[in-house]
Amino acid sequence: MCILFVAYQVHPDYPLIVCANRDEFHHRPTQGLHQWQQPQGIIAGKDLEAGGTWLGINQRSQFAALTNIRMPQLQQQDMRSRGDLVLQALDDTHPLDSQWLQANSQQYNPFNLVFEQNQQLQCYNSVNQTTTALSSGFHAVSNGELDDVWPKMAKGTQALQRYVNQLLEDKTAPNMLQLSALMKDETLAEDSELPQTGVALEWERLLSAIYIKHPEYGTRATSIVLRHRSGQMQIMELRFDGKGRQLGSETFTVTP
Repeated sequence: MCILFVAYQVHPDYPLIVCANRDEFHHRPTQGLHQWQQPQGIIAGKDLEAGGTWLGINQRSQFAALTNIRMPQLQQQDMRSRGDLVLQALDDTHPLDSQWLQANSQQYNPFNLVFEQNQQLQCYNSVNQTTTALSSGFHAVSNGELDDVWPKMAKGTQALQRYVNQLLEDKTAPNMLQLSALMKDETLAEDSELPQTGVALEWERLLSAIYIKHPEYGTRATSIVLRHRSGQMQIMELRFDGKGRQLGSETFTVTP
């Protein structure tokens, strides 16, 4: 997962609205959104190379997602797959918590994990080993810190805020396809605004867009998650190829 935007406890009927893009090499084998047999009841896509996932929900209408932290100097070989963390966060039998993450996160390359603990959305940063409870409002998580000031994080947060504010004014419900359209922004940041994350300038430019279109590496999937105040949760996934063409879509609904 490369970026996600969250409207948390803003809309009276939809206390959780998530828009997310997964960026990955196009050759990496992936299974689309589906209901897993093990861990039972999890709904997520699957990374067929390492066996984990980047974002998903479970039958209790809980949400979890992971982004890599882009710090090449801290990357190590033979670390555990970060995709396992989302599965653990959603697994009812052995759910993780912030204490477990502090004790075990150094077994993984750097990451942010958004997960639910004690009915509160949290974001754990493995570099500084801190867990932050998300406040009511709009948030962005990408490949740095929570609510960092990267151009694409600010732009996407503002777009989601405008959209939700219009919903509130019109007293209407969010539309998943309209939300997915917010995630198709290919605008690149100016060089002067780029973060310095340790990759080459050419890559910093490419990765500065919300939606990355490149034949080798880019946005593979857009995910939209809506949780209604009743507890019912919907998740939609749209999948794309290296030319930005939609390959397929899936939608699931969970009623706890």
